[in-house]
Amino acid sequence: MARKLFRFLITAIGMLLGFGIVWLVLKNQADLGLAPIFENMLPWVRTVLYGVSTVVFGTVFFFLAPTITNGVMKLTGKVERITRELSMSQIFVGVIGLLLGLVIAALISLLIQKIPFTSIVILLDVIVFVVLAYLGWKIPTSRIREINLPNWFKRGESAQTQEVSPVAACPKLLDTSAIIDGRFFDMFRTGIVEGTLLIPAFVLDELRHIADSADALKRSRGRRGLDAINRAQEEYPDRFVIIETDYKDLDEVDTKLLRLASETGGVVVTNDYNLSKVAAVQGVKVFNINDLANSLRINVVAGEQIEVTVVKEGKEPGQGVAYFDDGTMIVLDGGGKLVGERVNATVTSVLQTSAGRMVFAKVDPV
Repeated sequence: MARKLFRFLITAIGMLLGFGIVWLVLKNQADLGLAPIFENMLPWVRTVLYGVSTVVFGTVFFFLAPTITNGVMKLTGKVERITRELSMSQIFVGVIGLLLGLVIAALISLLIQKIPFTSIVILLDVIVFVVLAYLGWKIPTSRIREINLPNWFKRGESAQTQEVSPVAACPKLLDTSAIIDGRFFDMFRTGIVEGTLLIPAFVLDELRHIADSADALKRSRGRRGLDAINRAQEEYPDRFVIIETDYKDLDEVDTKLLRLASETGGVVVTNDYNLSKVAAVQGVKVFNINDLANSLRINVVAGEQIEVTVVKEGKEPGQGVAYFDDGTMIVLDGGGKLVGERVNATVTSVLQTSAGRMVFAKVDPV
């Protein structure tokens, strides 16, 4: 809805620009040397000229609106990230310095106005205002520690460092794979995940297609993902936000998700290995749930003593299978006849596979 409103406003600006250009040309026709052309022009021709210019500029701006909107969103996202990193005291002294810089630039501009060449005056004015505005902001903010500010600024900053607002963190954009997996929602309930969780509408559409699939397994996974979103929204209505942003020029959901993350400065939450790699190439932050799960698995090394329960027999004769509490599988040499028993074993090797970590051990002799 917001993008449609922006497109309407940009189109209206284009129409006003087209109308204004014709009005300025007609008003200054003598100075532009166009008086012979417009003096004998019929009134209806002038009206048609206004209309054509308005329609042409409106049409051009209508088609340029998505590009302009994306640029504005990217710019506002960068400004938001920059201001988020600044303390209140830095913003305060920065604004004061900026105003002083503009005042000094205005005084210098009075001297520049005495130059007889208009083009040089305009150029020098622009340079002076830009340079002094930048210096007025940069100098006081870079030397903030040397400025003695009132105590209420310091109290506000100390409170800010003690209270971490979840909204101040980077937003998390959920991928379809992360929603279906469900582990991220369990982790979110622990309270360690900060920031707003954004669920793009195009991700929801893909999830609905999966839930309506003819394949029973896909249908079950899709419905499980939709149920997880409904429960999360009921429990945390302020933290889960459905965002309607879409990119009609893109077809793939992953490509849309990466562009949205780039524009909002968000973090993509996913289980997709390929998406993680593409995001890394494009400089987009990724929260891979599988990487987190692997990093939290019990870490053992060769020669370490472990105590486990043999769950079942292995594929090879004499082998048994056990598991750590985190689900890591242990292949026990000599544990085939000890199913159901608690045994001591010595780790012989650890194998890291694409499916996770696998531990090989040998049952200690009794």
